[in-house]
Amino acid sequence: MKEIGIQRLKESFEIEAECLKDALAYIDEESFAKAVDLLAHAERIGTSGCGHSGIICQHAAHLLCCIERPTRFISPAEAVHGATGYLQKDDVMIFASRGGKTKELLPILDICKAKGVKVITITENTESPLATGADVVLRQYVNRETDKYNSQGTTSTTSLCVIIHALQSALIEETDYKNEQFALIHPGGAVGERLNKK
Repeated sequence: MKEIGIQRLKESFEIEAECLKDALAYIDEESFAKAVDLLAHAERIGTSGCGHSGIICQHAAHLLCCIERPTRFISPAEAVHGATGYLQKDDVMIFASRGGKTKELLPILDICKAKGVKVITITENTESPLATGADVVLRQYVNRETDKYNSQGTTSTTSLCVIIHALQSALIEETDYKNEQFALIHPGGAVGERLNKK
C-alpha cells in the first residue's frame, strides 16, 4: 500500500467524526418529533432513494421492520411501475436525497401527495423540491466526503445513517417496543441466541 493510504485512514476517521459532532445542531427537534409521531402511527412505511442514499434506505426499511413498523424499500425504478400501490392514505414515505433534487424521486413525491401519503424528506437542501413538498424535513449535514476529490458517498452516507438510527431509537421509546418482541422475530444468529436464552 502507498504510504498516503495511512494518512487517508486517519483523515477518514477525523472527517466523519467531525461531521457527526456538528450534525446534531442541524436537526430541528420539533421536526424530528413530528417525524417520529408520523412513523409511530403509520400502518405502512416506504423508503426510497438512489445510489448510496438508496442503500441506506434499504437499511432503514430493515431496521424499522426489526421494531415491527411494517416497512419496505421502494426502488425508484419500480415505484413508477406500480410499487407505490403498497402505500395508502396516511401511510408514510421517507425520501433520502442529499441535494433534494433527485429526478427519479420527484414522480414518486407526486404520487404520494395525490394518494395522501405523508412524506418525510432527509436532505441538506431545505429549499429543494423534495423538501418543499414534504410534510416533515430532517436536515442533514455533511462537512465533506472522505476521498480527496470530495465526491464519493462516504461521510454523507454516515450522516444519513445516524439520522435513521436516531429515528429508530426514538420509535422504540414512542411505541414502547420490548426486547421480548424482538426476540420472537429474531431467533437467528448470535443475537437471537442471546435474546432467547432460557
